[in-house]
Amino acid sequence: MAVACAYPASAQSLAPYKDDLFAYPGMLSSEGETYRVVDYQEMRDINERDQVPERRVQGKYVSTGVRKAQQDLVLKLDAGDVRHFAVGTTEGASVIVLYLHGQGGSRKQGVDDFTFGGNFNRIKNLMAANGGLYLSPDFTDFGDKGVSEMAALIDHYAAQSPGARIVVACGSMGGQLCWGLARDAKAARKLGGLMLLGSLWDNAFLKSPAFAAKVPVFFGQGSKDPVFPADKQEAFFRSILAKNKSYPTRFVRFETGTHGTPIRMTDWRETLNWMLSAK
Repeated sequence: MAVACAYPASAQSLAPYKDDLFAYPGMLSSEGETYRVVDYQEMRDINERDQVPERRVQGKYVSTGVRKAQQDLVLKLDAGDVRHFAVGTTEGASVIVLYLHGQGGSRKQGVDDFTFGGNFNRIKNLMAANGGLYLSPDFTDFGDKGVSEMAALIDHYAAQSPGARIVVACGSMGGQLCWGLARDAKAARKLGGLMLLGSLWDNAFLKSPAFAAKVPVFFGQGSKDPVFPADKQEAFFRSILAKNKSYPTRFVRFETGTHGTPIRMTDWRETLNWMLSAK
């Protein structure tokens, strides 16, 4: 299947959902839309936003009615059983978004309505309201088996929604799976975008099928991330542009943010609309 076949014939645009609450709080500097430094403040963006800091966001940020469109499923595949949450349309979806958790997480993280400032509730509502599908799976590991499981999951839902653009968002160590899918020739043909959220880099990406296909890549990184240093991730981002200055990639640096900040603060709608409009 050719790369273009995985994309819709015309650009899509997700309708707004609480955009005023989830918009970036302010820009400190930028290089157009490609590189931006966002003003992040823990007191404002956690303590004033959450009813219970880091545990429960204020009610205005969430709409829990979307749970009616949420299913806890088990997909039996040759690669093994894959438990996953599915929110939205499982057949004929307009767009598919997968969230792959980091070390110590599970499929439950990606559907928790109240943690991470309500940002997972937002992506659930965005997909359900726009005829899309959101998936939050478990997987065996962050190595080859995990990659094969996620590739099989993508295969299954791509077959159910052949016109859907497929975006994979990876939090923290989940980035190993993003880069593994990028290196897998068959999986890469189905990718419509990669989102690395407080995650790691992979120099092998520059020689991968996904890079050759110009799959859009978004990086969100906290400037004080103690796990994956922002400067190293930024250097990798710039190496992509050095190899191909027109490559569709964006970097958002959350100034003073730490490891989980990009999962809380990344603007799903803005990022996905950019990816959906990419050629």
